[in-house]
Amino acid sequence: MHDLSRRELLRATAAVGAGAVVGAGAVAIPGIATGGTPGFAADGSGSSDSAKCPPAKLTGRIVRPQSPDYASASLGWDELFVHYPLVIVFAQETQDVVNALTWARQNDVALRVRSGRHSLEGWSNVDNGIVIDVSELKSARIDTATRTATVGAGLNQLEAVTALGKQNLAVTTGTEGSVGLSGATLGGGFGFLTRYLGMACDNLLGAEIVVASGTDGARAIKADLRNNPDLLWALRGAGNGNFGIVTSLTYKVTPLKSVAYLQATWEGLNDLHGVFDAWQRRAPFADNRLGTQLEIHKSQILLFGVLAEGSEAEARRLLAPILSVGNPEVTVQTGGWGDIYAGFQIPTENEPANWKFFSQFTTEPFPKEAISLIRAFMEDAPSDDSNFFTQAFGTGAQTSQPRGGSAFPHRNALFYSEPGAGWGTRGKPDSGDAITPIAQAWIAEFSQSLRPYVNGAYVNVPNIGMAEWETAYWGANFDRLRKIKARYDPHNVFQYEQSIPPATC
Repeated sequence: MHDLSRRELLRATAAVGAGAVVGAGAVAIPGIATGGTPGFAADGSGSSDSAKCPPAKLTGRIVRPQSPDYASASLGWDELFVHYPLVIVFAQETQDVVNALTWARQNDVALRVRSGRHSLEGWSNVDNGIVIDVSELKSARIDTATRTATVGAGLNQLEAVTALGKQNLAVTTGTEGSVGLSGATLGGGFGFLTRYLGMACDNLLGAEIVVASGTDGARAIKADLRNNPDLLWALRGAGNGNFGIVTSLTYKVTPLKSVAYLQATWEGLNDLHGVFDAWQRRAPFADNRLGTQLEIHKSQILLFGVLAEGSEAEARRLLAPILSVGNPEVTVQTGGWGDIYAGFQIPTENEPANWKFFSQFTTEPFPKEAISLIRAFMEDAPSDDSNFFTQAFGTGAQTSQPRGGSAFPHRNALFYSEPGAGWGTRGKPDSGDAITPIAQAWIAEFSQSLRPYVNGAYVNVPNIGMAEWETAYWGANFDRLRKIKARYDPHNVFQYEQSIPPATC
């Protein structure tokens, strides 16, 4: 566990909070378009104008192969994937995105969209193409009267949690702070507050998104309940980079003054059956304020719980059926969500360089045979950083659709899980090459062995090579997503290995 008093980290990541405007008459912060953005249209699809645009020029912070910072600018979080783009555009405002998309279309250059660099199959980067990076759009406008927050698409989850936490407000995010908030939200977005506040995408009220327009242009449009509501529905769970480039997001935020954060550790795996079974039968049906995650490692079992507006005694009581198994070491901290969240972050430089995951949902409790499989695979894990991760769903706010609906289909899951392998040393090329084939085979065999007990998959944790990935990610929503794709991106400008293709007549 990491020290909750890491004030230097908080100061570094809370710069957005310092500039946040609070109050009923909140004023826009530079970088968040609130009207009058060049190339901005309130509504309409991206295909209404057939006129050609004048030649576009790239604007923003431009990085090319000859730039001294090209290597770091092109590298993603998962160093297993290395790409060499022709140019990287770090947008400073919405017009930079419009210009970059227009330039890519006019020059017939492949493009990818990037924010937090956590694309787990490297799909936010591309060889010999353009990467349109929105990570420097880090503005925020918080309105405490309406309980809404409009944020730039470049905020990562830690920055968003920190900014909102300063006002005792919260929105659902994932657990890892360095992940981009926009990418997490657009694929669904879940974490400790899911059962309390719903999915991150459920709290998405609107977005500004740059879409392809005409034969070779681009423009920014709104997607909310009044403007392009079908696109808002799609953005709530379809994944990033399918319809356009989101530059800002508006969320409904909820008051949250304090949380109780519990961590329990069981050494070894001898208690795994008892812990896992108690967790899967208790945590998904506990008080909706309680969010829990179970992590199984080679040498220990970890339980994490966050109880919104709860006390240490209440957290211990709600988790007592799990904590009564064996003799775990238990610690509980209470405090503001921003401080607690910052406290359990692991600095990126301390993480392995290479990662591989496989996502899955479960609707029925795992039988003993499935838990035995987890133990067997974890005992044979390729590294100490490998783990089997779970997130409780069950009853809770995520079972209800937001107004206007969403494309996220896995609301009735009992829990989410993924085997994950991490290896190699960050910043040292080829350091994990010897382990790479072993880790990849381990993930493939592990996920295959669990197939009788799981279903579906999570688009933010893509399963490469999976048959029928379309229905695994989106179920019955896939056909509607294809129709929306045909309206806003009929030429399939935004495409990657598992992108949504437009419907055809």
